[in-house]
Amino acid sequence: MEKIDTPIEGLFILRPRIFNDNRGSFYESYNKKTLESLGLNCEFVQDNQSESSYGTLRGLHMQVGDAAQAKLVRVLQGRVYDVAVDLRPNSPTYGQHYGIELSEENQIQFFIPRGFAHGFVVLSERASFFYKVDNYYCKDKEQGIIWNDPDLAIDWKIKPQDIVLSDKDKVLAPFKDIKDAKQLLF
Repeated sequence: MEKIDTPIEGLFILRPRIFNDNRGSFYESYNKKTLESLGLNCEFVQDNQSESSYGTLRGLHMQVGDAAQAKLVRVLQGRVYDVAVDLRPNSPTYGQHYGIELSEENQIQFFIPRGFAHGFVVLSERASFFYKVDNYYCKDKEQGIIWNDPDLAIDWKIKPQDIVLSDKDKVLAPFKDIKDAKQLLF
């Protein structure tokens, strides 16, 4: 497995070594020892999976305080544009985001440490999105940032009129409200 750093410290891409032959392909998607050798020392406790159609945008979500979560995300079927926003109070990249396309074709994974908001939008007709987290879901510690926040100016790679949101995601806070409370986040 190859670790590829991004411009934001702690946020990285994992490219598996894929073995192809006339039967198909095989790769290790998770090996604790391999990931530890690459500097990823998370104890993942929960796996989550979602199935979504084109234009579905899930995010930007995070859990705060002692419920904060690191995530290791990938796409099993289809394509998504995945985004992480740095919310670590003392980070030199605070408020910056990084996005990457994840797909069944490229098989890459994206590691998002604690202290980030996270979201993705489906670019294909359907997508199956899978992720590991290092802390359990806690509704009381859940927060989010509105997907179209002007201060973040995220290019979601599809037309805004094609975005499909849950009722919960339609009313998430703007980044400036999160920024004002940043000492409480992580």
